[in-house]
Amino acid sequence: MKEKITALKAAFPHTIPVLTGFTFLGAAYGILMSSKGYGVGWTVLFSLIAFAGSGQYMAITFLTSVFNPLYALLMTLMINARHIFYGISLLDRYKDTGRLKPYLIFGLCDETFSIVCSTEPPKGVNKNWFYFFITLLDHSYWVLGSAIGGMLGSIVSFNTKGLDFVLTALFVVIFIGQWKTQKDHKPAIIGVLCSVICLIIFGQSNFIIPSMITILTALTIFQKGHKEENKLSKESLQ
Repeated sequence: MKEKITALKAAFPHTIPVLTGFTFLGAAYGILMSSKGYGVGWTVLFSLIAFAGSGQYMAITFLTSVFNPLYALLMTLMINARHIFYGISLLDRYKDTGRLKPYLIFGLCDETFSIVCSTEPPKGVNKNWFYFFITLLDHSYWVLGSAIGGMLGSIVSFNTKGLDFVLTALFVVIFIGQWKTQKDHKPAIIGVLCSVICLIIFGQSNFIIPSMITILTALTIFQKGHKEENKLSKESLQ
């Protein structure tokens, strides 16, 4: 038990920025859910079992329109496809996490990924529990924010016009954050160019899925080429 408490104390300071961000983003999500007729219980349950952030904002549209399962599946897959690359990057860190691994996989989000990749557990702190509590705390913040928003939305009437723009703002913040933290900006440039080209070709209403497919294809090709370049560079040095 002492080992877990020590890991929790070590993990918490690293998650304070996420607490601030997720409280407001989660609250906006809860208010939007409330405005569409979904109570606090549904909002909290969705945040507990889905925990998809941008995917949950997108799901509000699916919940309030004619449901198209195939479109919902493709959109969710494409929007969250970046988690495939996150997972590959964390194979070594999560290799020996044992029974904690399923939750670490489930609770992985952009913010948790950034903290886990940039932070090493302090000396004497169990790394598995350290990563677990970072994931759990971030997940809890999102659920907390959703609950606050759901309660506010049920008590006070809000004009939610423009509030759904928070999803766009979320993507912009993620993009800027990744741009600042990564030295290689080629993937970001590829993403922007593919999106613009697909917007021109397919139009505003239909460009998202084609652009995501194009981005994934382009990044896969880029990644293969990058690996081959590194391999050739190492061979030439030898």
